[in-house]
Amino acid sequence: MPAPYGGGVLDGPVGFRPLTRADLPLLGRWLEEPLVARWWAHETTPEALEADFGPCIDGTDPAEVLLALADGRPFGLVQRYRIADFSEYVGELTPVVAVPPRALSIDYLIGEPGVRGGGAGAAMLRAFVAESWAAYPEADAVLVPVAAGNVASWRALERAGFTRVAEGPLTPDNPVDPPDHVVYLLRRPPELRGT
Repeated sequence: MPAPYGGGVLDGPVGFRPLTRADLPLLGRWLEEPLVARWWAHETTPEALEADFGPCIDGTDPAEVLLALADGRPFGLVQRYRIADFSEYVGELTPVVAVPPRALSIDYLIGEPGVRGGGAGAAMLRAFVAESWAAYPEADAVLVPVAAGNVASWRALERAGFTRVAEGPLTPDNPVDPPDHVVYLLRRPPELRGT
């Protein structure tokens, strides 16, 4: 039986649970991992983590932040939100891509280095999208912009069933990056419409 966190092999299905304040030190460690820090460029002080993730934990921000678990152990982070809840984001996306009216978007990272590779990102994304269809029955699509240079991220989206639908300039998460982005879309499967 493969060991969890061994060369990207996940032991068992991927599950999710809401991020809590007790998880913020773990999240801070993940955000300092070189491959994560390269693309997220996030401050990791306790104050910065509280400022950015505290409202999501409290439910006062429309975004949801969850930990991805394998065999009950956290290995990644996923965030989802209705794009329409962030009008400034809709305004930035619209010149680049047609935003489906009830679309969700997601952000994600694999925090545990031993889990990266071997399809862990795609497995996490597939499981999270399936969970999102159930949690948001009105959602018609998941739309995900990714920095064009973050090849591992957009390849994971492709392996999870997403299709590239646009390319264009968007504000990068890391200010050292150019604005070049690729945008991926996954529509709700016909058999799940109206559920």
